[in-house]
Amino acid sequence: MIYVDADACPVKAEVERVGTRHKVQMFVVSNGGIRPSPNPLVETVVVPDGPDIADMWIADRAGAGDVVITGDIPLAARCVENGAMVLKHNGEPLTHANIGNVLATRDLMADMRAADPFRQGGGKPFGKADRSRFLDALERALRAAAKG
Repeated sequence: MIYVDADACPVKAEVERVGTRHKVQMFVVSNGGIRPSPNPLVETVVVPDGPDIADMWIADRAGAGDVVITGDIPLAARCVENGAMVLKHNGEPLTHANIGNVLATRDLMADMRAADPFRQGGGKPFGKADRSRFLDALERALRAAAKG
């Protein structure tokens, strides 16, 4: 199965296209505002408003053999711990080997932003190269999941 943390996910269409080709059940999880897909393999899950409700829904279900698409690092850590394969929107895999460093970097950056409220800017824009890397990574993850 594929679980998509759909709020602010720039690759929902790509997930659906690749997931459909592999005939994999997909859950697109959000707090609302996502247009449901007519694809029978895609289930749109709308959870109540609230902090981390969608994340908890995904983390409670995702496990070994599943692929999770998220940019949320704490959610990724829980899913990795449960045995799921996790991909960021740019195709970067989050694994047992790197999730600790990614969490530490996230926390450090949050501390730096809190210390300097005038700090501006965000991440780099999401581009074609990111989309291409994501498609390749998702293809590889689904093949690996199918092999068990």
